[in-house]
Amino acid sequence: MLINCVAYRNGEKIAEPSIHQISDYVSQPDTFVWVALKDADSTELQQMKVEFGLHELAVEDANHGHQRPKIEEYSDSIFAVIQLIEIVDGELQVGEVDIFVGRNYVLSTRNRSQQNFLGVRARCEREQHLLKLGSGFVFYALIDAIVDRYFPIMDALETELEQIEEQIFAQGSARSNIERLYALKRKVQVLKHAVAPLLDAVGKLQGGGRVPLPCADMQVYFRDVYDHLNRINASVDAIRDTINTAMQVNLSMVTIEEG
Repeated sequence: MLINCVAYRNGEKIAEPSIHQISDYVSQPDTFVWVALKDADSTELQQMKVEFGLHELAVEDANHGHQRPKIEEYSDSIFAVIQLIEIVDGELQVGEVDIFVGRNYVLSTRNRSQQNFLGVRARCEREQHLLKLGSGFVFYALIDAIVDRYFPIMDALETELEQIEEQIFAQGSARSNIERLYALKRKVQVLKHAVAPLLDAVGKLQGGGRVPLPCADMQVYFRDVYDHLNRINASVDAIRDTINTAMQVNLSMVTIEEG
């Protein structure tokens, strides 16, 4: 489903073209088109492939879905897969956003998630001096917004762990604590699987070496995202270590209670 389709030139919004007009705008100098889709089907992705000239392997990955987080380069374009995580009824729900980036376009298609990127578009349009940098800045802004949404998830997991820790030495609670710790460990693993591969991928965009063409001169921005991911990854590892220690303590308590 098409959410929006906007053409920009020199940091300013110039039109909202129809899908069949996209190729006309991307061929214009100093212009790029930013399209957002939700739960796109194969027909919509095929239309985007034609209008933007997307690489067939990237489109194939987007059609299959459920990909591991990654950022891949195809000649002068980029294809990224990033997981969207939200808390629904106390459980972590995992969605996905696929992002195609070229010199004159950005296409994002999000799947299985209620999260949206309207705030990202509003931010970019406010910061016209940065939007002038083109599709690479939009790519950064999208990743930055997704990573920022990981922080509340991490905070919620830390709070849940603290609540369990408060019950560790409560009489008769050891076995239920172990069950809660195992459930929490599964949630932490979900976040780890979203963050760790993305950390490695973004690391290649913020280094001093060659970066993909759409991200040229954007290293300083991706370095900020990399730092955030590194903080989250370290916190996730710390939570996992604490959970393992708490499990050992609770197993000892079970032995004492049943001895």
